[in-house]
Amino acid sequence: MTVRTRVAPSPTGDPHVGTAYIALFNLAFARQHQGQFILRIEDTDQTRSTAESEQTILDSMRWLGLEWDEGPDVGGEFGPYRQSERKDIYGDYAQQLLDSGKAFCCYRTADELNELREARRASGKHTALKESDLALPEDEVARRQSEGAPYVVRMRVPEEEGACVVDDMLRGPIELDWGMVDCQILLKSDGMPTYHLANVVDDHLMEITHVIRGEEWISSAPKHKLLYEYFGWDMPKLCHMPLLRNPDKSKLSKRKNPTSILYYKRMGFMPEALLNYLGRMGWSMPDEREKFTRQEMIDHFDIQRVSLGGPVFDQEKLSWLNGTWLREDLSPEEFAQRYVDWGLNPEYLMQILPLIQQRVETFSDVAPLAGFFLSGMPNLTLEHFEHKTLQQEDVSRILQFTVWYLDSERHWSKDRLFQNLKQVSEALGFKLRDFLFPLFIAIAGTNQTVSVMDSMEILGPDISRARMRSALNLVGGPSKKQAKKWDKEFRALTEALGV
Repeated sequence: MTVRTRVAPSPTGDPHVGTAYIALFNLAFARQHQGQFILRIEDTDQTRSTAESEQTILDSMRWLGLEWDEGPDVGGEFGPYRQSERKDIYGDYAQQLLDSGKAFCCYRTADELNELREARRASGKHTALKESDLALPEDEVARRQSEGAPYVVRMRVPEEEGACVVDDMLRGPIELDWGMVDCQILLKSDGMPTYHLANVVDDHLMEITHVIRGEEWISSAPKHKLLYEYFGWDMPKLCHMPLLRNPDKSKLSKRKNPTSILYYKRMGFMPEALLNYLGRMGWSMPDEREKFTRQEMIDHFDIQRVSLGGPVFDQEKLSWLNGTWLREDLSPEEFAQRYVDWGLNPEYLMQILPLIQQRVETFSDVAPLAGFFLSGMPNLTLEHFEHKTLQQEDVSRILQFTVWYLDSERHWSKDRLFQNLKQVSEALGFKLRDFLFPLFIAIAGTNQTVSVMDSMEILGPDISRARMRSALNLVGGPSKKQAKKWDKEFRALTEALGV
């Protein structure tokens, strides 16, 4: 048997370090068994998936040194490798389940589903909906059918009590209560599959032998096991990796830790060091050394050495490890070249220099004006945010609304940022000049510099969001009560403005 593993990111945002973490362990396992590693794009969410996000994922993975044998850009005998290009395949398999009585069409509306879940919750039951909950009278089904009402295809699941036993390579047998498993949607009303159907069908057709994924998918394993049984297929071996954690042990999230690979690239981390650090997340070399290359990890890899304790993603530890790589693995000449490649490359400089050229009188003026483009987090104090008309709560409010907006913005350009933030400023009742003041400070450390929108476009979403969030943490965010009020206000504002 040829070992075949895969990673299947969704192109709906910035490339996540958690994706790289799972990809690394899939790659190491495949290479250690002389197998193949596949990259598949799971873009069934057509409203959020973008070609730009997909390309960023591919570029970031390659920057880290995570090369794949088959994928959307390199091809392979099991393609296509984008789920959006496999839509007809999933429809055929969904029909097969309908024909065999393993699935059914559901005409329930969103409001009806919410009422059913609330009723189950009120009676002290799990909110997982079963076929008996979802069933409509035959005449009502016929009426909705004749009116062309939208419907989804759901899988049938056991209604009786009992446990589903799932074998895991790290945990052994896991018992999961069927009562918590709902009749999962397999095919959405637009004809696109959900993750669950597409994942099972693709893994089977692509001959995936081992599914190494995050432990958040454990609860979905009974559905997947049942689908394999319905189709009469052998299920790949499952291995659920521990989730990356923030220092406070909560699940790694961008609100507490920068999670985008692009952030670490723009901050000046070496890809070798970041990959090394991800390899230490829940795994260790036989001799326990902390610094090792990708090839050294592959040579000594043993999946059984994975620890189930939630590995903590600590930026200070990563910075220390990166410093070790910089000092021990680069000669002064190599260090200079890496630095030039990172921050002084012509492509990056040509974005910055036209903005500052009209402001300088000597070349020595460049560094003070452009330094924030080549640094990490600005060294700020509360005094930096003092303003003649803005109170501290105003600054906090502006930064919080900006953070929420930037978190949701997927089309990053200075014109779009300016247009939308100008609308937010007007809706909040601030003069634009005053509204932009905290943004200048958060991004550049001063308001005596180039346009903050130009700066954010050049720095990109990852650094811009991180700097804005760092400033908000310094100034102090809203209280829990304020946060709920502001969040409600922000949602209403963005909906009204179409931001």
